[in-house]
Amino acid sequence: MNSLNFLGKRILVVGLARSGQASAKVLCKYGARVTGCDNNPAEKLIPGIREIQDMGVNIVIGSYPEVSSQTFDLVVASPGVPLEISPFQQAFQAGIPVIGELELAYRLKSSQLEMYAVTGTNGKTTTTTLLEAILKQDGREARYGGNIGIPLTKLVDVMDSGVISVEVSSFQLETAVDFRPHICGLLNITPDHLDRHKTMEAYIAAKGKIFKNQRPEDYAVINFQDDILRGLATECPSQVIFFATDQELPRGVYMDQGMITYVDDHQRVEIIHQEDILLRGKHNLENILCAVGMSLVAGVTPEAIKEVLSTFSGVKHRMEEVPTKDGILYINDSKATNPDSAIKALESFDRPVILIAGGRNKGSDFGILASFIKDKVRDLILLGEARDEIKEAVIKAGFKNINVVKDLSEAVHMAHQLARAGDVVLLSPACASWDMFESYEQRGDIFRQLVLDLN
Repeated sequence: MNSLNFLGKRILVVGLARSGQASAKVLCKYGARVTGCDNNPAEKLIPGIREIQDMGVNIVIGSYPEVSSQTFDLVVASPGVPLEISPFQQAFQAGIPVIGELELAYRLKSSQLEMYAVTGTNGKTTTTTLLEAILKQDGREARYGGNIGIPLTKLVDVMDSGVISVEVSSFQLETAVDFRPHICGLLNITPDHLDRHKTMEAYIAAKGKIFKNQRPEDYAVINFQDDILRGLATECPSQVIFFATDQELPRGVYMDQGMITYVDDHQRVEIIHQEDILLRGKHNLENILCAVGMSLVAGVTPEAIKEVLSTFSGVKHRMEEVPTKDGILYINDSKATNPDSAIKALESFDRPVILIAGGRNKGSDFGILASFIKDKVRDLILLGEARDEIKEAVIKAGFKNINVVKDLSEAVHMAHQLARAGDVVLLSPACASWDMFESYEQRGDIFRQLVLDLN
């Protein structure tokens, strides 16, 4: 099915947040008969429902319609909606195709529009935005989108050519069928979203779908030092380019005495020294090397890459510095929604840290994080649904400086009282935000404003 034969097709869009609304709009444009549904009550849905309703979308709120071959020809899943719910299960039983917004956008895009895709447990947003900046510096028409918050269907509707730097989640890859990025990057895989995928094997399999349809003329840029990814690379049908932060490679992107270096069968290219890169932290070095590898195989000049790396300061909510107060550095790392991401944040500092953590657990174990907290954190402030789980883990690890608060406002004010000049107050929750906030963005914005409001 492509954009030319959506006319008259009966299509159900499940989930009416940003990506669901974007899917409904573009499907209406191509003449589909669209029904949009969401199990949430109307007051919990973001604005925009009225707009798609005015376009002719049949809206079902607070429940799901029955799905059968007599009612629908295709079901489109929004990323945050689990495939276990009734519309999808009924579609599977009836043999009705189920695809996600990622797959829909891929089928709708013009042949002149390319997708370079990035996945991994952590670092996707930084890598995706960095890649977009490098492509633009090289003179390409480029946008970023996908799991980063900008629906792909919205972009493919307005871009006839160029490149979309796509952030791809495991949820989106679950429903990928024909999706084939010319270049993809795989950053890392650590336990995450096990509340949805149930097992690590299922989570890994979903991530591996990013290169499933690639061909020998395509590229996959893969973290050599991630054991899981190195194993996955043996299944990759495209050309594999490895990157490594702590190991020299015979072919690929790596650090050579602090210099980002690329080597292949024909050349050795030195890009930029680590001291001249604006982003801090080892975790960001992984993201940088992945973006560099993807850029180089795309034909970007080393000069364009160097220019961006010397000026790119990162993305909002990921190790974002809030203006220092009283000699205390406040860091908004709200996007750290799993323990491994919080660990990477803690590894970035060699001075005392007051850590604010907690939220909704996504099926993670906090044991390893607890050992890092014991070694790196002076005071721990906990909030949210998972506060007792984290507290139990850190007590077991031998950590004692624990404070439990009712909300983020109390957490920020307590952190300010505990901190001294030269300290770091780090919001790196290691949990999802949905127990107390609409999104990690809202959590980060509120944290930032609370810090700015401190007397």
